[in-house]
Amino acid sequence: MSIKEKVIAIIAEQAVLETSDVAMDSTLESLGIDSLGLVESIFSIEEEFDITIPFNANEPTDSDFDISSVAAIVAGIEKLVAEKV
Repeated sequence: MSIKEKVIAIIAEQAVLETSDVAMDSTLESLGIDSLGLVESIFSIEEEFDITIPFNANEPTDSDFDISSVAAIVAGIEKLVAEKV
């Protein structure tokens, strides 16, 4: 399973959707994921990839991590995983 597929699976699980319902241009809001769901998704992704995401749950718009779309999240995770190696 690729990074993209794993991230989509985690987001889909959080949104209680099928992975096929999660498009790369989807926003978390459009998928029905609220702020608590976002934090749970971040924790799941961090655990899955053994990384730390630079995300401030108290100030999500001020974070260095782009959560504007599924594609942005996948790109950010791919970058963090690549930096870890």
